[in-house]
Amino acid sequence: MTTAFLFPGQGSQQPHMLRHLPDHPIVTETLAEASEQLNESVIFWDTELKLRSTIAVQVCLLVSGVASARLLKEEKAVPDYVAGHSVGAFGAAVVAGSLDFKDAVRLVRKRGEWMEKAFPAGYGMGVVVGLSERKLTKLIKGHVSDENPVYLANINCPRQMTIAGAIPDLRNFMETALANGAQKAELLDVSVPSHCPLLHDVSLRLEAELNDISFRDPTIPYTGNQTARVLKKGKAIKKDLAWNVSHSVRWHESMTLLYELGTRLFVEMLPGNVLKGLVNNAFPTARALSISDNGINTAAILVDRTRTN
Repeated sequence: MTTAFLFPGQGSQQPHMLRHLPDHPIVTETLAEASEQLNESVIFWDTELKLRSTIAVQVCLLVSGVASARLLKEEKAVPDYVAGHSVGAFGAAVVAGSLDFKDAVRLVRKRGEWMEKAFPAGYGMGVVVGLSERKLTKLIKGHVSDENPVYLANINCPRQMTIAGAIPDLRNFMETALANGAQKAELLDVSVPSHCPLLHDVSLRLEAELNDISFRDPTIPYTGNQTARVLKKGKAIKKDLAWNVSHSVRWHESMTLLYELGTRLFVEMLPGNVLKGLVNNAFPTARALSISDNGINTAAILVDRTRTN
């Protein structure tokens, strides 16, 4: 049996998420590395006010995820695979050994800045629960115009997906979804329209920026957002990081692939616990846990047991 580390994306942020990290030299070192790249202390980026910014949210999620994985490594708990949801993919690339943490901090900061500047207000994302991908796609095609587009963004599990677009258009479409059998449709705590063609130009800028950064082939296989395939070449991971912001995240397919490859323990890094729930609901014979709910020590013990079985 194998283990996968999962790195959460935007929407998992919490006020004071960095201050609530375990008191450990590894965490202190990780915070210091990030602060050096930002030219200010990252610990002040996790306030409720700061986290209204996409930039702060994404940087704090990266730092929290990498610190979590480093703490597990200190306990001799290492994964067989890594996967990151949206911006979580950068943390996954760092832990996979493909991207240096210092480069990831700078990249994620720029990613957030470009996303925020492209859509400073009036846009976001929503979640729709209870409809299949086929039905949701059909509804989008039948009830959305070119002038008021709504896009299918993330396929998180068979009947939980996210949509992206302008807030008024999202609200209108969510009413349509509820009228057509959706169990739930509501806005998410995300202030940009991620994972859709509206962010094509951001992907182009990221691609150009990434071309100036050295990528290595990963020492731990990395699961891509766009293709839901295990990526074993640095070049492929670079492409995935550049373009996942403007393409749908096929998360459920990624988790299905890891399950088919023998993964039976999925560990979600701080501060999230949503990815844990998605795995537990989709794969009853697997086990998923989150560090936020179960703690570092429990996660480390279970990783060790899984690797020795």
